[in-house]
Amino acid sequence: MNMIWTPRMTVAAIIERDGRFLLVQERADGKRVYNQPAGHLEDGESLLDAVVRETLEETARDFSPASLTGIYRWRHPQRQVTYMRVAFAGEVVSHRQDYALDQDIEQTVWMDRNEIVQRQDELRSPLVLRCIDDYLAGAACPLTLLADIE
Repeated sequence: MNMIWTPRMTVAAIIERDGRFLLVQERADGKRVYNQPAGHLEDGESLLDAVVRETLEETARDFSPASLTGIYRWRHPQRQVTYMRVAFAGEVVSHRQDYALDQDIEQTVWMDRNEIVQRQDELRSPLVLRCIDDYLAGAACPLTLLADIE
């Protein structure tokens, strides 16, 4: 019997303000880790809608995507699961103080790249730092690259 290979499609928001990046501290695999606001694409949802939704759910902030930073493939070494991440750079336009965060999110934090490197062992995946480095290197493709065909 042949198994159908299905990568997990995810989105992530890269949000930088004054040299610091918005990250979430969350629980994954029983430990605390840092990640960009990120999550899975839902059925029928556009990539842009997904990253806006995930950012709101995990940070209580409204995200306005401005560019596409990159598309990444990563295979989790222990789980043997492949993730496809589409990362967007943009800014937060508002903070909803009364919004309840997803249950796995412990807090949101702002860290500069050096602080993130110092906590490299606490990152959810190598994608976190790679997305930031690509953003800092100027990776910024127009959102018009994306097309939703119904």
